[in-house]
Amino acid sequence: MGTGKLTIERIYLVTSLPPGAATGSHLATWIRGHWHIENQLHHVRDCTFHEDASKIRTRNLPRVMAGPRNLAIGIHRQDGHTNIAAALRRTARDHQRPLTALGLT
Repeated sequence: MGTGKLTIERIYLVTSLPPGAATGSHLATWIRGHWHIENQLHHVRDCTFHEDASKIRTRNLPRVMAGPRNLAIGIHRQDGHTNIAAALRRTARDHQRPLTALGLT
């Protein structure tokens, strides 16, 4: 619940552009684009695959387990699915579907 208190957040960006080459609206568009990609992947990994609840936390195992999750998300996105959870349920009924999407069958 909000307190009604005004807060100001200062964000710093690093870019290779010379000073004045990008306007505030250009920078805001780039930031939104970054967060769109970030949210699209991480939201699915957390909500659909429950990645944050995983007990795997040592050494390289979290990164290793993220690989198959990213592969599954990528295959379904490439196949035109926007709802990854529904695509996973559909794939569970037909295990050939991801192979078909990759052109392997």
